[in-house]
Amino acid sequence: MTTSKTEPVRVETSKVEPVKVETSKVEPVKVETSKVEPVKVETSKVEPVKVETSKVEPVKVETSKVEPVKLDVPVDLTLYNERFQKHYDELKWLYCELYQDRDDVMTYLHDLTSNMEAFYNSRNSALKASDKKREADPDWYKRNDLVGMMMYVNNFAHTLKGLEEHLDYVEECNVNYLHLMPLLASPKGKSDGGYAVADFRTVQPELGTMEDFSELTSKCHERGINICLDFVMNHTSEEHEWAKRARAGEKEYQDRYFFFDTYDVPALYEKTCPQVFPTTAPGNFTWLDDLHKHVMTTFYPYQWDLNYRNPRVFNEMMYNFLFLANKGIDIIRIDAVPYIWKELNTSCRNLPQVHTIVRMMRLISEIVCPGILLLGEVVMEPEKVVPYFGTVEKPECHMLYNVTTMATTWHTVATRDVSLLKKQLDIVNGLPKDYVFLNYLRCHDDIGWGLDYATLKQEGIEERSHKKYLNDYFQGYTGESNSRGVLYNEDPVTGDARFCGTTASMCGIEKAGFEKDKAAMKSAIQMDVMLHAYMFMQSGIPVLYSGDEIGQVNDYSYKNDPDKVQDSRYIHRGAMHWDLAARADDPKTVEGQLFGQLDKLEKIRKKEKAFMTNADTWTVETWDNSILCIGRYYDGDKIYGLFNFSEYDKTAWINERDGLYKDLITGQEMEAAGVNIPAYGFYWLKKE
Repeated sequence: MTTSKTEPVRVETSKVEPVKVETSKVEPVKVETSKVEPVKVETSKVEPVKVETSKVEPVKVETSKVEPVKLDVPVDLTLYNERFQKHYDELKWLYCELYQDRDDVMTYLHDLTSNMEAFYNSRNSALKASDKKREADPDWYKRNDLVGMMMYVNNFAHTLKGLEEHLDYVEECNVNYLHLMPLLASPKGKSDGGYAVADFRTVQPELGTMEDFSELTSKCHERGINICLDFVMNHTSEEHEWAKRARAGEKEYQDRYFFFDTYDVPALYEKTCPQVFPTTAPGNFTWLDDLHKHVMTTFYPYQWDLNYRNPRVFNEMMYNFLFLANKGIDIIRIDAVPYIWKELNTSCRNLPQVHTIVRMMRLISEIVCPGILLLGEVVMEPEKVVPYFGTVEKPECHMLYNVTTMATTWHTVATRDVSLLKKQLDIVNGLPKDYVFLNYLRCHDDIGWGLDYATLKQEGIEERSHKKYLNDYFQGYTGESNSRGVLYNEDPVTGDARFCGTTASMCGIEKAGFEKDKAAMKSAIQMDVMLHAYMFMQSGIPVLYSGDEIGQVNDYSYKNDPDKVQDSRYIHRGAMHWDLAARADDPKTVEGQLFGQLDKLEKIRKKEKAFMTNADTWTVETWDNSILCIGRYYDGDKIYGLFNFSEYDKTAWINERDGLYKDLITGQEMEAAGVNIPAYGFYWLKKE
């Protein structure tokens, strides 16, 4: 097949020093009297590694990251003190448990709590009012009225001011949850898409200023739009001030990372610590010729891992977190959260101390800015994802990504077999209703094939061969595939690779447009809409990637950019084509068909209470491996979603004999029994 490698297809169809407030006196640690048990998610207790644990000097309270809060009137601390008293005992317990080998632990804890109060003092009245409102309604994000969209600001609107000018379009997309991909200062050419942060308090100059960002969040809040921003905790850019001072030989700053004079200790880590990018960035350490030292770099050589054994690292990263929170962020996405604690003789993933840190973040936010939600990025199988919710008594993240379901969805597209997807949904549906997942068809990252291979093996499907089949399918190499895309981080030794492509290109819109095949285009649009309808039916919050609402296809221009050519993920991070968006209200165009149908689905979802996050949700046997059926029930309302993952007309042999149902899409009335579904078709059937 000929693959389009050209332009996207156009088809006809401030810094705060701690406030010296003496009201927050910290009591000496009395561990034996504390009523709060430490968070224990995993049973394996790991002893601290003595090798790299260097003593950090006592706190020099010249905490560089905060200027004194200047207030014309005294701040009322009544509410703050109530929250502080409610959570302080547990915070102290966890902090002292994490840093129990340090004699100066209480000095660091006092520094933390003093700065927490300072950030509360500097939090503006509008954000404090929002905090109070959300405290009174803690389930505000669990209803059916949130629809998300993720985007890079520069791709969508060039600048923060430009995004502000396009908020009308965001509202037209029914979006009230806006995830802005990393926009903090990051070195050009060594940014990892913005995830190599050089300054947590400065916006990338080409996007604007931190004042522009604050103004944007304020404008969004006026429209009821929530802002999500990434918080990269695991590492900094090698251009960060800490890294520069470490490179200059300052021991205090070297202690904020993992430095080793010889390869002896790194070699021990490498024995048990997997590689994230075995092809593009092999190993977990980088040799620095200028320092004659090895530094831990789990991701890329220019991203230096932070050492959270050092309490100063935790404290100052929390100050960065609170600084951003005070700029109007509603949701903090904790990037690469499983990686943030390192131990010898472990995988350096999902260690108990990670959960301690996330729980402390939750407590700090509950005290200073309780309107903030924590979103954990845990790209792993369900049994490793779910613990990041914490427990009912001691919650950690408010929301997590439904990663495995996303990957299994595309497996289902390629195989036309819903069996594995049904099993995956049953696992998610069996979890407590308080657990909120973000559901998506694709994001800024690649699609990794982290499927349930134990189950697939029972069906005679081997992991390596199946991954190759999936990658071949979505590249368009198999005869029945209409998908287009490229591989990411292919490993020639293991044959493993991940996949990159936009939703529209994976559904066949790119190929159909390039070949000017009207029948193929109709089928591709139908598949695209069906997949979104299925995603909206899942329990949780649906999130679109910007451009998917108008069917933007792969952007191959990244291959001409020396800063991007080595990262194939830029193929699905293309710039927004506003000329195509202008056709969104024309039903004769591809853009208009997609936009109009998604608009209808989104409005129905917001109207129907059965789409509440805490609704009863289950799957139903259809007696056809190509058809998925999801049931939802809430407060007397019942809806069945039927989705045909095949290019052939099918019949769902469900047998709900309790009267007539109405399809919420077409208004057609029918019995929910022996339902005929066209190729890539779907129904949302509501009990009348």
